[in-house]
Amino acid sequence: MEPEIIQEVEGAPAVVVEAAPVAAAAVIAAPRTGGRGPMRGRAPRAGGRARPPRERGEFEQVTIDARRVARVMAGGRRFNFSLVIVIGDRKGRVGVGLGKGIDTALAIDKATRDAKKHLFIVPRTASGSIPHQVSTKYASSTIEIIPSKGRGLVAGSAVRTVLDLAGVTDVVTKIHTRSKNKLTIARATVAALKKLRSTSLTTSRTA
Repeated sequence: MEPEIIQEVEGAPAVVVEAAPVAAAAVIAAPRTGGRGPMRGRAPRAGGRARPPRERGEFEQVTIDARRVARVMAGGRRFNFSLVIVIGDRKGRVGVGLGKGIDTALAIDKATRDAKKHLFIVPRTASGSIPHQVSTKYASSTIEIIPSKGRGLVAGSAVRTVLDLAGVTDVVTKIHTRSKNKLTIARATVAALKKLRSTSLTTSRTA
C-alpha cells in the first residue's frame, strides 16, 4: 500500500489524496549491459583456434560380437569382456581379431591388435569379385562363396562384414550350418578367402 498524502488548503477542509500507483514497467529493473545476456554458457571466443578435423585411420573396424563372461571365484563372480573385431581397408586387406579384458576398452585394444596381426590380402578381379568359387569348413561353420557378376554383395551375418571390409563385391555366399557363432563364421570366411588364387595363377594352370 502506498502512503496517503494529506494536502491542506487555506479556507478548505483537508483533502486526502492517494498517491498514484507506480507503473509496473518502472518497477522492473533495466537490463544489465555488458553481461552475458539471457543465454547461458560461455560466449565464443573471438579469434579462437578451431579444432582440426580428426583424421580417419587406415583401417575401418566393426565389432561383430561382444560378450560378458562371468567366472565364479572364492570372493564372488568376476566379469570379463570378449569382443570380436573385423578390420579392413576396403581395398583387399582384411583381418579378424579376438580380444578379452576386464573392461571393453582393453578388450577392443587387444582385439584390434590381434586383427592387425592376422591381416592378409584377398585376391580380387578388376570388378571387385573373386577369381573362382571357393568353399571351406572351420570348426562347425561351412562357408561357400560364389562369384556372380552384377549381383553386388549378397551375404549375411559375419560373412557380409568380412567381405565388405575386404572390398569384395559381386558374390553370393551360403552358410551351410546352423551355428550362430559369429567368430567361427568370420574365421571360416577368412579361411575361404585364403584359399583363393589370383587370376594369373588360375589361367596359367588351365593353360
